[in-house]
Amino acid sequence: MPKLSQSTVYQTGAIALSLVFIAIVILLVGGSPIEVLTNMSSGAFGTPDQMARVVMTLVPLILCTCGLLFTFTAGLYNLGIEGQISAGAIASMIPIRLFENTLPPFVVIVLAILAGILGGALWGLFAGVLNVYGRINEIFAGLGLNFVADGLAIYLIFGPWKRSGVASMSGTEQFNESLWLPTFGNTQASPIALILALLVLAATIVVMRGTYFGLKLKAVGQNLRASYVLGIPSVRQLLSAFAICGACAGLAGALQVLAVFHRLIPTVSSNLGYLSLLIAMLIGSNAWLILPIGKISQALEPMSMAISRDR
Repeated sequence: MPKLSQSTVYQTGAIALSLVFIAIVILLVGGSPIEVLTNMSSGAFGTPDQMARVVMTLVPLILCTCGLLFTFTAGLYNLGIEGQISAGAIASMIPIRLFENTLPPFVVIVLAILAGILGGALWGLFAGVLNVYGRINEIFAGLGLNFVADGLAIYLIFGPWKRSGVASMSGTEQFNESLWLPTFGNTQASPIALILALLVLAATIVVMRGTYFGLKLKAVGQNLRASYVLGIPSVRQLLSAFAICGACAGLAGALQVLAVFHRLIPTVSSNLGYLSLLIAMLIGSNAWLILPIGKISQALEPMSMAISRDR
């Protein structure tokens, strides 16, 4: 049996065993697993608004987890994903503020998305440079840059980008409604954001499983010294992994601005980067598991709220 298939079987078996264990615990406390599952499902997917809420937060989870797969495959624990989301959100605000009233909305939206990708990529690359050339562990470099990105956002919100006459933690002035990404009805879930996330997911699967770049990245992650001796440009691979991860997170930050908040707020990442870290560690190198695991993890909160209401 191929190695990947074995890994898939083990992961599926582990998930199945976990579900059986949870069902046993529910039975031991006098509950019904089927009733609990029904209540949880109705809490997360019972109405269009609830489904849209799951989709809204699924988008940044997909994007960030895709990016983390590149750094994890290269043997790097990129804990700076939160800062890279914030950097992308900040960068996306620049063309919005500069061209909001001068260029067509479609052009401004495209520029904002591209700026978010570039901002996140540069922020991720900065962490990579600190790691490769500064000999700073990527964990400490990433966490430190998280604080810097958050501080920069707060500085902009209370300083140069503050609302006229007042500055508060609620964020900058809301930009023109013509620059908002279209959403499903009156929800904050955007079909464009979802399509972009799925395209990135498809690209990640192709690159990681079907390209020479992905193969070299795995070699670097398995044994950095051996890959260098065999002629693989290890430094370039490591920096590329950081930049790609940052680009994915930056896109997530831009979409948070354009589709969800319509402004820059201090907590624009909403801690979704940390949740993406958990998903990336759970799925290993199986990119195709990002969508189902991300969807389940994001549905857990409304599911738990539904159970609490029913008690």
